Amino acid sequence: MDFFDLLQNHAAVFLLMMTRISGMFLIAPFFGSQNIPIYFRAGACFAISLVMFPVIDQNYPIEAPMSLFAYSLSVLSELFVGWLIGFVCYVCLQCVTMAGKIMDMQVGFAVVNEMDPTSGQQNPLIGTFLYYLTMIVFLVTNGHHMLLTAIIRSFDAIPMVGIHYDAAITDLIIDFTANIFLTGVQIAMPITFAILLTNVSLGILARTMPQMNIFVVGIPMQIVIGTFTLAIVIPFYILFLDVLFNEMYGNITIALRAIQ
Repeated sequence: MDFFDLLQNHAAVFLLMMTRISGMFLIAPFFGSQNIPIYFRAGACFAISLVMFPVIDQNYPIEAPMSLFAYSLSVLSELFVGWLIGFVCYVCLQCVTMAGKIMDMQVGFAVVNEMDPTSGQQNPLIGTFLYYLTMIVFLVTNGHHMLLTAIIRSFDAIPMVGIHYDAAITDLIIDFTANIFLTGVQIAMPITFAILLTNVSLGILARTMPQMNIFVVGIPMQIVIGTFTLAIVIPFYILFLDVLFNEMYGNITIALRAIQ
């Protein structure tokens, strides 16, 4: 192999590696935030690839496909691996948003939405608060370092141009997506139960005192009780995030094993 062919193969491998890393930057929390300029994300992706390339190229030497069609398939495969890692993290953060939507619906903040600059979507009030709190804990506990570690370790589990697709990965993605609703309901359970008891109490009060305007009393009471309950469960919510993040790291390993 002459120098030109060697250089051409190195360039092709570098682009494949950068494609896998850029897949994570498309959807992963913090790295894929919409308020981060696209040029900054592309530059960070290129810088990480440049640092990793000597190690990856020396420890896992491969030859890039020569035909355009085979190389295009390899690009899509590498993009899918990075996207899968980011998707697993994205699902865990969406559990928090789902819990916030349920809480807002119960408390009475369902009509109060604000623009989330990280996703470009309108999120409910409590959901936005929980999401930002989760992101702060995620960054303080070096969760973004764990994502970088996961994308680096993915080259150990799945070498480039060595992906094997299976029907199990589709079922796995469906299970991760369905887990958004289950975990969201579990997080919102304390406030949901508190508002349920409040509504039962208001129903009894409306039967015993028909002259009272229950709607005037009930809506402020739901807001006060919901906010008070949220303030009580916040310390326990921080502890729950530790379980959620550990589950997220485990799900990344499970997802990567499914396409080995």
